[in-house]
Amino acid sequence: MKAPRGFLLSGVRAGIRRKRPDLALVVAEDGASAAAVFTKNRFQAAPVVLSRRALLKSRGRVKAVVVNAGCANAITGREGLDAARRVRARAAELVRCREEEVFLASTGVIGVLLPEGKIRRALPEAVARLSPSGLDAASHAILTTDIAPKTARATFRHGGRRGSIVGFAKGAGMIHPNMATMLGFLMTDAAASPALLRAALREAVDASFNAISVDGDTSTNDTVLLLASGKMGGPALDDESDGDFRRALREVCLSLARMIVRDGEGATRLLHLEVRGARTEKDARLAAYAAATSTLVKTALAGGDPNWGRILAAVGRSGARFSAGRISLEVGGLTLVREGRPVDYREKDAARLFSREDVPVVVDLGAGRASASLITCDLGHDYVSLNADYRS
Repeated sequence: MKAPRGFLLSGVRAGIRRKRPDLALVVAEDGASAAAVFTKNRFQAAPVVLSRRALLKSRGRVKAVVVNAGCANAITGREGLDAARRVRARAAELVRCREEEVFLASTGVIGVLLPEGKIRRALPEAVARLSPSGLDAASHAILTTDIAPKTARATFRHGGRRGSIVGFAKGAGMIHPNMATMLGFLMTDAAASPALLRAALREAVDASFNAISVDGDTSTNDTVLLLASGKMGGPALDDESDGDFRRALREVCLSLARMIVRDGEGATRLLHLEVRGARTEKDARLAAYAAATSTLVKTALAGGDPNWGRILAAVGRSGARFSAGRISLEVGGLTLVREGRPVDYREKDAARLFSREDVPVVVDLGAGRASASLITCDLGHDYVSLNADYRS
């Protein structure tokens, strides 16, 4: 998969991790308009702090993106900020741009200072390897506990021309709504202002990365960045003509988000949970989040156990407003609960549906018209093993 026009990528080994590539570089040849969303964790990593400030200072212009795996550089104080600044300065020197036009992102162990010397020494090789076909190398270089890289592409039409959006991401654990994702990078050859990109990105993220959960945790480093090179030519996107672009952006984000949940550190099943009939969207989200992050729900899902009582118990403690006597639940079109009471169904039919790789569950609160959807995964032995040994 090639990058959109105007972008070059590479992935190399800086030596942060053993025997694996761990440094990705993205360069917009003539610069790009940019927008980003970041973690809402109070402990924001040094690259998040610096990149957020840089976007403001550059008024939404980015020339290069430097991403490292193996070290989050989070909760590392002034030393972590200084280390990240030295990486940024070296990157700016190599790609010939202002420091505020370099966007930084990191992922890995929290509380470990960035080995910035290794990154600075590896950056010349990363620059030398830049290529329009470097997406594969870059997508591998940002992985941590991921099983495989995550890439997606969609096309759109604007002004009689065809443009593209390409994205790559990493993430398997510490994934939960109301944030961005672990790390996600989106590139398009459309021409667009930073303001338009911010609005489009927020809408796409809310429908994708903010609608998944693996384990209820958010990271200190979560970031999604959208870059627009303008190389497709033609008129710039505007609020009256960006509909197909927004559709394609949502498509790419949804595809990457689903890959993240599917890769949820040992995940074997996905739960596609829809909460309907809520009084407000807040009530719907409260109910959905409670069920999706319940350890009991997730372990039942791992076993293919049709224990719908765990789902309703989680909804009941969620804080969502509804009457218990009006709730209903169905899985794969099979109604299990109606008006707060179990209906007559065959247990083997329910077990068959809960044993699928993708389990669609609809909970209707019977209280209004608002709804919310969420995708989560099961919780099994592999998740515990991976995270118990993460630092070792």
